Amino acid sequence: MVVLSIAICTKSGKPLVSRQFRALPKSRIESLLAGFPALIPAGSQHTTVESQDGSVRFVYQVVEEVVIVVVTNRGSNILQDLQTLSLVVRLTTSLTPTLNEPSILASSFELLCAFDEVVSLGYKENVSLQQVRNVLEGESHEEKIQEIIARNKEAEAKEELKRRAKQLEHQRREQQRIQRAQPSYPSGGGGGGGSGYASNSYSSMAGGYTATPTIDRDYSTPRTASPAFSAAPTKAPAFKGTGMKLGAKKGTARGRDELIEAMGGEADEPRYVEPEREPEVQAVQADEHVLPQVEKESIHITIRERLSASLLRDGGLVSFDLRGDLDLRILSPSQSHLRLYLTPSPPRINSLVSSPGTAKDLQFQQHPNVGKFGPAASGDERCIALKNPERGFPINQGVGVLRWRLSTKDESLVPININCWPSPRGDGKCDVVIEYELEATDMVLQDVKISIPLPDGAFPEVTSNTSSYTYDSVSSHLVWSTDAVSADSPSGSIEFTIDLPEEDTSLLYPIHVAFVSAQSLAGVAVDRAVVDGGDEAEFSQSVVCSVDEFTVV
Repeated sequence: MVVLSIAICTKSGKPLVSRQFRALPKSRIESLLAGFPALIPAGSQHTTVESQDGSVRFVYQVVEEVVIVVVTNRGSNILQDLQTLSLVVRLTTSLTPTLNEPSILASSFELLCAFDEVVSLGYKENVSLQQVRNVLEGESHEEKIQEIIARNKEAEAKEELKRRAKQLEHQRREQQRIQRAQPSYPSGGGGGGGSGYASNSYSSMAGGYTATPTIDRDYSTPRTASPAFSAAPTKAPAFKGTGMKLGAKKGTARGRDELIEAMGGEADEPRYVEPEREPEVQAVQADEHVLPQVEKESIHITIRERLSASLLRDGGLVSFDLRGDLDLRILSPSQSHLRLYLTPSPPRINSLVSSPGTAKDLQFQQHPNVGKFGPAASGDERCIALKNPERGFPINQGVGVLRWRLSTKDESLVPININCWPSPRGDGKCDVVIEYELEATDMVLQDVKISIPLPDGAFPEVTSNTSSYTYDSVSSHLVWSTDAVSADSPSGSIEFTIDLPEEDTSLLYPIHVAFVSAQSLAGVAVDRAVVDGGDEAEFSQSVVCSVDEFTVV
């Protein structure tokens, strides 16, 4: 069998692509292909036809708008010719999206290279469709090894950057710790410390209810050394102590000064040491600065909440943990005898409290000197006040008076629900639709960021979007951002297409979500403040509800 040429022409005989495997003039091939359509009888079911002079045989197949022709001599094996034609047709359809004249001309170079792999010097090679495609793609084992080495080096570089960033953070903390101001105590004795709720503590004294003295530190500028202890000289003075004396009183300022002088004039002042913390690594983190600033009154309440939640991709709640605290700061001594009344809980919290099986999910913890009330309390029962009405709250000092924790398996308490719908096409690509739906309709979630991990190098083609998005090529994440989600605009969606190897949709998880809100997720807020005598007082309050970790796995 000898294959003279493989050609693709129109139904009228116009050649689009032709590859000769034997020495034939161009005019000869053009004349053969131009007269070829006239040789096909009307209504013929055959796939072969011979030329008028009987010198060549045409083995052909009509595919859409073109005709694929294999030109052979009359002595060739017709069965082998049909096999060659079948392979050429499959190659052409796989390399060309649509079989028309523009597509054939656009893919002409790839088609000619494919024909050379099928036929060599007029004889068919024993190759399959996949083998030809592999040759055309030019895959190289050495190239794959180099790509793996490059990826490993990139991963090592990222780890080295993380290590150096951690080292620089540690050095920065050490420098800040050295420069922090140190508390000064009079030479007559050291300051006393107590234990209490949060960072403040209370002590009961005869004159009323007061707070243990704390020291406000200004970390912006370093302070000079305390006058009670002089800085150590560069050279320690000679020992001038008189030794131990029987009967000397303990703990006196003189005994302490003598001991310091005997040790060379050096004394370490007590200082606050901030515990080392590992830097947080999150795919996204909402910015709390987007919340409006509150002008502080003489009575200011600060409410902070942090949410940690994990949801299943098919629905269901893995974990939900909300922790909050309420701090009170009073500037005027005339307002120290104060009662704070909380607002009624929203319906979603009332339904939780009214359910016998989930009432224990919401727990309040008051300071020991503050009156108790439970989650089911209503009206004036939800009051923050001291147990002893003769005492007053500390002045010009932040006081943590209330904590709460909400840990539940009730999925309805999740403030925002995220749904991901991946639809693999079957050709290595995947259509993805992600949508969000606001569940806590009494809240406004601001600076909402949804981060979707993507396979390495899979650049998303966004086809539909209700807000803005960015693509981080370093971490291969698509970050979808929304300024605000509220009852007026409770839902949104984004659609994009990516290359998904092996149709593994698990590569799109876990999805990370972050947001901030000026409303409490647990429904904790102060309704009014009443001072001694029953008069209501002006107050200000700032509420920040943010996310520690919110994932869809």
